Amino acid sequence: MYTHLTVRRAFDPQFDLFVPFIADLPLRDQRETMERPFFSLAKRKRLKPIEYVSPNAELFVNVFPNPEFGMATIWDADILIWAASTLNNLRKQGVNDLPRTLSFQPYDLLKTICRDTGGQEYRRLREALGRLQATTIVTNIRVKKGKKHRQFGWIESWTDLMDDETGQSKGMTLTLSDWFYEGILMDGGLLAIDPAYFSIMGGRERWLYRVARKHAGGAGEGGFAIPLPTLFEKSGAEGTYRRFKFEMMALIRRNELPGFDLGLELTTGEPVLRMTRRDLIDGQNRPEKRRRAGPRHPATAPAIAPQPLPLFRDRVLTDDTIASVRRDFPGWDIYALKADFDAWIDGKDGRDPRDYQAAFYGFARQFHKRESH
Repeated sequence: MYTHLTVRRAFDPQFDLFVPFIADLPLRDQRETMERPFFSLAKRKRLKPIEYVSPNAELFVNVFPNPEFGMATIWDADILIWAASTLNNLRKQGVNDLPRTLSFQPYDLLKTICRDTGGQEYRRLREALGRLQATTIVTNIRVKKGKKHRQFGWIESWTDLMDDETGQSKGMTLTLSDWFYEGILMDGGLLAIDPAYFSIMGGRERWLYRVARKHAGGAGEGGFAIPLPTLFEKSGAEGTYRRFKFEMMALIRRNELPGFDLGLELTTGEPVLRMTRRDLIDGQNRPEKRRRAGPRHPATAPAIAPQPLPLFRDRVLTDDTIASVRRDFPGWDIYALKADFDAWIDGKDGRDPRDYQAAFYGFARQFHKRESH
């Protein structure tokens, strides 16, 4: 049973429009925002845009920060999760005309996303709303036929009704963008998430949970596997692939994602991350109930083995090599080329190049010349 917060200042008629607080609100996340790079994964102010193109070159996501506010972060996205969950709950209750503008008490929202409710958190809530409105997204995901892309902010506007005497908030509103609102209403547009998600501290770990929930949640016992370079591209993370890979290795070793086990599969090329639902591994057909899972052994074997890692380091493409290949031989999936190149190296003894970067560039050049004619 859900409990409703009944304490309201009845003399203010605006409170009749407010979304009622529901303890243990069933949480939902918008499916299309869960795997691609829509948010900054760092708490510091990000001013570098995200420019992502899918491996098949069919989809793109560009995210542009505001010079004053920066880019919306993955912690700011908690507000969008609250909004999606609230609208989904209203729909479950039989409300047909779901509002795009939500009126709410800041206290209620903060409690739902497991934040403190002191003055500092109210300030951070306002800052987050500012970033969600100021960040500009341009994408062709869910674009109607005949159009090239859509441009929007996460929220169209927001307000904070202040008490003139106390200076405290009497209530807030936010209006969702059309794109995000439509994603909530579409069939299959929402996925349930574990409340323990809000206890995840790291930005990359939060993003990895959303990827696991999106892809491995319904993938069965085999889970979902993805090469680390592809995962890096999908993250939109700042910094180098080498740094991203190091941090992913640490997350795999800790293996603490709520509801999912992480395993590293060693290949002749770059390592592959496999994500598997923990309740299937445990042989239980029920949702994960733990608030936060402790460390576990990865589900797949072999786990992280130290012996092959020097080979991985030798075969990591540098940022300069990636940039050169993309500039000189555009249109090809660079990591698919790398997999072919590594397979060619391993196909015969004595093919290990002295300069891996130069040899890969030459391989890409020959491939481009051959396949372009």
